[in-house]
Amino acid sequence: MGQRKVAIVTGSATGVGAATALALAGRGYDVLINYSRSEADANASLAACQAAGAAALLMRADVAEDADCKAMVRCVIERWGRLDALVNNAGITSFAGAGNWDAIDAATFQRIVGVNALGTLQMIRACAEPLKAAAGSIVNVSSIAGALGIGSSVAYIASKGAVNSMTLYFARALAPQVRVNAVCPGLITTRWFVDGMGQEAYERIRANYESNAPLARPCTAQDVAEAVLWLTEGARTVTGELLLLDSGMHLGPAQTARIPAKP
Repeated sequence: MGQRKVAIVTGSATGVGAATALALAGRGYDVLINYSRSEADANASLAACQAAGAAALLMRADVAEDADCKAMVRCVIERWGRLDALVNNAGITSFAGAGNWDAIDAATFQRIVGVNALGTLQMIRACAEPLKAAAGSIVNVSSIAGALGIGSSVAYIASKGAVNSMTLYFARALAPQVRVNAVCPGLITTRWFVDGMGQEAYERIRANYESNAPLARPCTAQDVAEAVLWLTEGARTVTGELLLLDSGMHLGPAQTARIPAKP
């Protein structure tokens, strides 16, 4: 087996996935870069990881397809003979709004759950044995949508609720060899939100977020990547944790979360 650790990061062409793959590469991991559509961006992510000193593979695969998940793991084991970390980041949504139920038909709901929830299950199942052998780690990139019941659509909320529940399940099922945790970001300053909402709506939502979150800022992709890296590398006694990365938004609006000054 190789001496360098190895990670699979799903959905790692752009945004949080690309930032996470690069962070792992900088920490000494070889990485598999996965994408489903953004080939040019995936190649840029691959090049960035290689420039950081990692050996890296590029693979187009749809995590909603069980055969694709198994193929990614097989590719990694054939190339490096080990797998130390899985980051389940691939995700999709419909920016219909949580209250706009009629905008989500059955096919849309099933596709979102298929990628976000079923894809997470299938990747964990495919990776379980090599991760056990390496005493490895799984980090699921979830969302405060799954913890608070808010988000871009009811299908997305349901899918991330499922991811959170599976995080707890697999933390028990894969212990003691494998630690399983999730990060739950709030608003993130990536093009995923801008492309989905449009620039004007995104700026309005960001301004509202900054006005109401106690820490008055959304996440960057690098913020999320740093949390994933900590859970992967540093949190040796942490498993089954749903880490909220929402600048305290879950505490309620900033004005009620802060203790008023005495008169």
